[in-house]
Amino acid sequence: MAHKKIAVIPGDGIGPEVIREGLKVLDAVSKVSDFSYEKVDYDFSGERYLRTGELIPDSAISELRQMDAIYLGAVGHPGVKTGVLEKEVLLRLRFELDLYINLRPIKLYPGVQTPLRDKGPKDIDFVVVRENTEGLYIGVGGFFKKGTPDEIATQEMINTRKGVERCIRYAFDYTRARNQKKKLTLCDKSNVLTYAHDLWQRVFKEVGAEYPDIQKDHAHVDATCMWMVKNPEWFDVIVTCNMFGDIITDLGAAIQGGMGIAASGNINPTGVSMFEPIHGSAPKYAGKNVINPLATICAGQMMLDFLGEKQASALLEKAIADALASGRLKDLSANSGVSTTEVGDMIVDYVFRAAGSKS
Repeated sequence: MAHKKIAVIPGDGIGPEVIREGLKVLDAVSKVSDFSYEKVDYDFSGERYLRTGELIPDSAISELRQMDAIYLGAVGHPGVKTGVLEKEVLLRLRFELDLYINLRPIKLYPGVQTPLRDKGPKDIDFVVVRENTEGLYIGVGGFFKKGTPDEIATQEMINTRKGVERCIRYAFDYTRARNQKKKLTLCDKSNVLTYAHDLWQRVFKEVGAEYPDIQKDHAHVDATCMWMVKNPEWFDVIVTCNMFGDIITDLGAAIQGGMGIAASGNINPTGVSMFEPIHGSAPKYAGKNVINPLATICAGQMMLDFLGEKQASALLEKAIADALASGRLKDLSANSGVSTTEVGDMIVDYVFRAAGSKS
């Protein structure tokens, strides 16, 4: 049994509450599987920044590289200017740890409502592979004559051959390993972004020639949004650039039941990776014990899978699915009437049930 070392960053707002429940569930899983771990806490948060003026020291980046995974709650503090924490925590970790894949399963579990009429779990089960370290998020650009009527603001989309190819190759490998429809859809806007997405088109075709068993598909981003609503069952895996991935995965969250169930992984396939819910820090709910922690618990399940803990991952996913199918959670929002702690306890109960054990 391999012992894992997991860095835990609770973050801001509701982050500490949902991470608390995520760790509670991981503790339960470790009791009934071959998974064992120790956690190392890191206080990278708005509160720390306001108290000390420091976010992530350089020494911590080196420490994080030695971890097996990072478990993140949420980032964002009303007392800190918008963009500071996002750039200096989230984006810095993505760039310095080279977390070049953002992986977003979009899966509707039985017992969870979707706003799509006549669609169910068999129709909504696909994954978005988003390039995570290039594109518009690099921050290349600036202002000219700022604050005047002649102001110019620029922000450049940067795509490198290396960055595009490694993302597309990961997506083909993931589609093959997922072994479902074996269909990979390239989502772009090549009819307008004729330089950047010409590169994506060419690389997709060249790399795709090495994967004759994978069906290749293409859709512009606007059409992708339309088909995600109209016919989500068409998709298996979607690969796309940083900006479009950011947008379509929020649409994906909506059709899978909301932010309360949406988890993601920031992946470095050969290094440490970071797992988190996709929702924000929701400061207005902080400390009220009302936020559903399932997205964070699902992120923990993704983390187990990435760490190669297949038995533990499968057990936790079954516990999540069984809890949702039970009907005990009618609503995944903050208005569910079921507390954060109660949801965590419920999943722990279903972990022991799934393992055939008693708590």
